Amino acid sequence: MDKDTLTTEEAAERLGITATRVRAMIAAGRLPAERFGPVYVIRLADLKLVADRKPGRPPKPPSDDDGKQDRAAAPRRNKSRKKKEQ
Repeated sequence: MDKDTLTTEEAAERLGITATRVRAMIAAGRLPAERFGPVYVIRLADLKLVADRKPGRPPKPPSDDDGKQDRAAAPRRNKSRKKKEQ
């Protein structure tokens, strides 16, 4: 590889994430890359575009009920499990 380009695995190592996550960012259009056969090639300079991303999943927006759920509307679970018939 050219010293100005990286594979998804090399980019993942530099960003501290998995190669799968790098491919997800490429698919989402957040990380530019070129595909050569079965592999993506990422320019080293393009890592700056995602280097300041927030880690993890974004938080869910607050709900109107402040986390309180109406017990009548909540689904009930059947606590007894039926044995599988053989």
